[in-house]
Amino acid sequence: MNYQETTNWMFNQLPMYQLQGASAYKEDLTNIRLLAAHLGNPQNRLKCIHVAGTNGKGSTSHMLSSVLQEAGYKVGLYTSPHLKDFRERIKINGKEISEDFVIEFIAKHKDFFEANDMSFFEMTVGLAFDYFDSEKVDIAIIEVGLGGRLDATNIIRPLVSVITNIGLDHTQFLGNTLEAIAGEKAGIIKPNIPVVIGEYTDETKPVFVAKAEENKAPISFASDLIDQIYLSDLIGDYQFHNKKTVQQTIAILNNQTDFKISTGQLKEGLLHVVKNTGLQGRWQQLGENPKIICDTAHNKHGLTVVMKQLQNEKYEKLHIVLGVVNDKDLDAILPLFPKEAKYYFCSPNSSRGLPAETLKNAAEKFGLEGEKYDSVEIAFAEAKKNAAENDFIYAGGSTFVVAELPLS
Repeated sequence: MNYQETTNWMFNQLPMYQLQGASAYKEDLTNIRLLAAHLGNPQNRLKCIHVAGTNGKGSTSHMLSSVLQEAGYKVGLYTSPHLKDFRERIKINGKEISEDFVIEFIAKHKDFFEANDMSFFEMTVGLAFDYFDSEKVDIAIIEVGLGGRLDATNIIRPLVSVITNIGLDHTQFLGNTLEAIAGEKAGIIKPNIPVVIGEYTDETKPVFVAKAEENKAPISFASDLIDQIYLSDLIGDYQFHNKKTVQQTIAILNNQTDFKISTGQLKEGLLHVVKNTGLQGRWQQLGENPKIICDTAHNKHGLTVVMKQLQNEKYEKLHIVLGVVNDKDLDAILPLFPKEAKYYFCSPNSSRGLPAETLKNAAEKFGLEGEKYDSVEIAFAEAKKNAAENDFIYAGGSTFVVAELPLS
């Protein structure tokens, strides 16, 4: 199989959460442990930072990678989902894994994958561990896919565990209270391994403290400890807490491991995240006159901050290209969007995409007026056609919507 055929085969292996939702959630780590053993347990040879959280774990992971790259280390970075190409998920010093490595890995282990019903995500995690091990990275930043306790990444023993924040998302798997979700995310806390908490609430802090005490894991709360926050090229307001989280994590690496990162390298790393890692879709500007911003925020916790930042922008008219997936709580997110805007409702090109008609009808109940379009591409083109120089276009609602935009 060539690269396209290989990735198509991977995407078609059931189940894949990104395409299917609920049916892809695994109840234990049996499969990934089986795969890791088959591969020779490459994760045991990696020095890692493990990053979980409802929002911000992608930005935080990329910031950590950028900082460590500036400090001269060879850094593996595993994140999900991808926007344009599968290879975005697995990088070393910002360079994507080669097509050849993906092809050869799948070809070599395909019979095992099929015999043991490996999911797309499990195969991808195995691929990342194998690749980072074979390339002898100095350190790997491993982002949790979903939750923490039962996530396929949760077979590593990291140098530091990081939990960015807790919000109500994926409640069908993780629970419908902040305490329950915090309990699932806290599943990455390991015995005697320091854990950094980015943001906490009255509901989540006791959960983290109890889990840390149970594991004799030193716990630190970045929001309470970091006073001076450095600048970053990631300019979304929500990066405020992510930067604190990164700075506290780097402080622990400096104090408790052999890794050494200077203040200058920390500052440079935060300033050059996009150049060093290729991160896209976080309050990313796609044009000016009219100003065009896209963002992958897709749940109440994330959208609250993004909509607040949107309110601080100056413009004549606001145009919003909006699409979501079918498991979103529309009653929770639609009230966050401004009524004084023209909406371009669309459905992302995914089997989980909510039909534009359904989204439009739901939005009208909250006073959000606009038209529906057959695709993200058409909706975005129409917004650009209608917007004057002093207007503002925002595109988002889903990672899948951002993935269909012209990002470069």
